[in-house]
Amino acid sequence: MTQLKTRNIPPRIQWQLEQQGLHPLLARLYASRGIAARGELDYELKSLLPPAQLLHADAAATLLADAIEAQARILIVADYDCDGATACAVGIRALRAMAGADGEACAAIDYLVPNRFTYGYGLTPEIVDLALTMSPDLIVTVDSGIASIDGVARANELGIATLITDHHLPAEELPDAQCIVNPNQPGCEFPSKCIAGVGVMFYVMLALRAELRERGWFAAGGGHAEPNLGALLDLVALGTVADVVKLDRNNRILVTQGLRRIREGRMTPGLRAILRAAGRDAATAGSLDLGFIVGPRLNAAGRLADMSLGIECLITDDETRALNIAQQLDKLNRERKDIEAGMQDQALIQLDKLTASPDPGVALFDSEWHQGVIGIVASRIKDRLHRPVFAFARGDKGEIKGSGRSIPGLHLRDTLDLMSKRAPGLLLRFGGHAMAAGATIMETDFARFGEMFAQIAGQLLSPADLTRTLETDGPLEAAYFSIATVRLLDAEVWGQGFPAPLFEDEFVVESQRILKEKHLKMRLRKGEQRFDAIQFNFSTAPGAAIRAAYRLSINDYNGVQTPQLMIEHIENLGT
Repeated sequence: MTQLKTRNIPPRIQWQLEQQGLHPLLARLYASRGIAARGELDYELKSLLPPAQLLHADAAATLLADAIEAQARILIVADYDCDGATACAVGIRALRAMAGADGEACAAIDYLVPNRFTYGYGLTPEIVDLALTMSPDLIVTVDSGIASIDGVARANELGIATLITDHHLPAEELPDAQCIVNPNQPGCEFPSKCIAGVGVMFYVMLALRAELRERGWFAAGGGHAEPNLGALLDLVALGTVADVVKLDRNNRILVTQGLRRIREGRMTPGLRAILRAAGRDAATAGSLDLGFIVGPRLNAAGRLADMSLGIECLITDDETRALNIAQQLDKLNRERKDIEAGMQDQALIQLDKLTASPDPGVALFDSEWHQGVIGIVASRIKDRLHRPVFAFARGDKGEIKGSGRSIPGLHLRDTLDLMSKRAPGLLLRFGGHAMAAGATIMETDFARFGEMFAQIAGQLLSPADLTRTLETDGPLEAAYFSIATVRLLDAEVWGQGFPAPLFEDEFVVESQRILKEKHLKMRLRKGEQRFDAIQFNFSTAPGAAIRAAYRLSINDYNGVQTPQLMIEHIENLGT
């Protein structure tokens, strides 16, 4: 069951925002999202939190600057998702620019993104041994490493220095690295705890540039050229949106600045190529394009093939090569969709065999599932059931690897931590965030995992938590059903924790038809106004009158643009 709930709009705050010159509709939307003054919407770079507030960013800068001056070999070990790929690309581009490295095939500053199915997640001892073949003096992790105690220990044994840059929640014990930069580590007072891995790496690069500037590295007359790190903000925006981190003000600044560059055509060739391969216009790109168009294509490389393909796309300056790789990524993404569809059908068959009412926590496993797609399947089933879900695929040596997605009310990593304490030995490895986490168990322990996960979820989730709630912005005034409104809203930055506008209205259904056996196309009427509307993957057949939650979009048909409603939820009101 889904309940619609209208966001609270403080009238005085809304009035103040209007008086400060904000568009009346935006004033209403922002007031309901906690914005109290227009100054909070100042997304200029000068408003970014300073790198000095990020614990050990200065020490990381010193470590990297020493390595650059000594012409030491720096190796970035990257994670395999979009956040990790963009963080790696930011590091490679910035380090090579500051070191004055020529060409893309630079041995002194290189990267490694191991096959996660073979070498595991994070900086494992096996990955360190693999990295040894590249003779690094310093290993830098991006978007991972905070739990890599054994891997860092192995690097120390081999005399390789390590710099951990990460944003995941740490365990009680931290790795014995030369330096750790993570806003969530103990003692770090950096206000933006939800910054993505790419954001952390960007901040480290800002600190490094300041350190090298202090050393006279960029001095005129024989010095190295000082890079404009703002040129990397398109990648920072992409990784931030794709990792679905909360868009607090600092993250909104990063995303706004990145989108501004993208819309102006000032972006890396790889990002331009991916948008082109997907048939998207960079001039009108928004957060949804980054999160649902570009991000999945990069992630497809990490899920089905090798994320090196995605990283190469982001670090090359060759437009032709970038487009060639982007077309490969587009093909991989189509393959990923086909695999995902089959796995989702199998998951639903499993659910049909269970009770009519799903447990508070659901665990699914199929020996034929693909490890790279289980996270997406868990997310889809979570959305369908409104339950926290783990999906497992078979690994090696009797192990199965699971990817979990949660709902508000259940912190997934903390739940796994509680399970590890109640059943020592059940979880071989685990880690993650509040809303997404991973776990590795023995296949023989799957039933026990499922029972305990359901039990603990039932203890931690209230009945209200298990009821899906869609927060809406209430009705939309008749004058705002326009293309101008769509463009007004699309120009703003929306995302996790700062949701895009979702309106709620009652309509008369004048006509309806089904497209491709799963999408619902309707003609709706409200008063004297009529609208085209579509609901993808619909589950409820509409009656003559409905209450609908919807987003505004533009329908472009044969060059004619009209407003269109993208329906997210339908309730029949009867005849």
